[in-house]
Amino acid sequence: MKLRKKLVPFLVLTACLVLFCSMPVFAAELTEADVEAAVASQGKEAVTGNVFVWFLCAIAFLKVSQKIDSFLASLGINVGNTGGNMMAELLIAGRSLTGSMRSHGGSDYRKASSPGSAAVAGSFLSGGLAGAVGRQVQREAVNSATGYTEHSSIGNMLYQSSLNKGGDFANQVISNIAQGNYGQVGSIKGADAQKAFTSYMGINPGGGSSYDNVEIGGGRITGTETGSSGNRDFALYHADQYAAPTQGSYSTVQSVDGSTWYKQYAQDTVEKTPYTSGSGKVAYNESIVQKLPPAPQRKERM
Repeated sequence: MKLRKKLVPFLVLTACLVLFCSMPVFAAELTEADVEAAVASQGKEAVTGNVFVWFLCAIAFLKVSQKIDSFLASLGINVGNTGGNMMAELLIAGRSLTGSMRSHGGSDYRKASSPGSAAVAGSFLSGGLAGAVGRQVQREAVNSATGYTEHSSIGNMLYQSSLNKGGDFANQVISNIAQGNYGQVGSIKGADAQKAFTSYMGINPGGGSSYDNVEIGGGRITGTETGSSGNRDFALYHADQYAAPTQGSYSTVQSVDGSTWYKQYAQDTVEKTPYTSGSGKVAYNESIVQKLPPAPQRKERM
């Protein structure tokens, strides 16, 4: 009878172990395409919530497995170490939330602690645990894209992967920077700025034009476009932040997030260079050069 009482729990716990060990098999079958399809059909918040539900379930399984280890050890069976104490696991789980807590601590009049905090708004735990962690990942991506941080982070890895594919996550990060406060958020410059520009504006990288000296931030995008007709400087102004240009011609374009931008190219302008003539008077040499028209007025200053 005593043997039977020990055997029944042992069989039940063994079955639980088999189920737990089989979970990685199902996880390995999950591909990036499956994740993208889930995000497209259910939305980012829903998928993120599902991920964290399974994350909490995994922690619960670890605690159950520790109890199973203890039971098997009491039967004289050697077992491996399946984890530490619950406090360590909670510290690991909460690490992604600490940045969000720091960025929203204190009074509202304080300057944002980082470009990511200024670009990605939202109170702490707004939208639940999934919302808090999702915002923190976006903040890490903004900090990386603007050069504020250079160390590797989850947000940076997701941003780089999405940027190479022109994905929605990268475009959302670029949008936050492009329309953010230049003094607090900064801008995207350097090697990644060209890819960020073509991704955000929905331009085919193999369309025949290339872009250099691109800077994105503060409601403005500037750079140099090289095409079959040569090089031309250009500037785009966010319609919600700038009035329509009053000098020079312009066109209206839209970015992938649906925002409207005023686009201007460098235009022929007469440039005068002063010099002293033989009679001692000041004269001017005139030449035609291409220059961008003056930037239109910002709406908050009107």
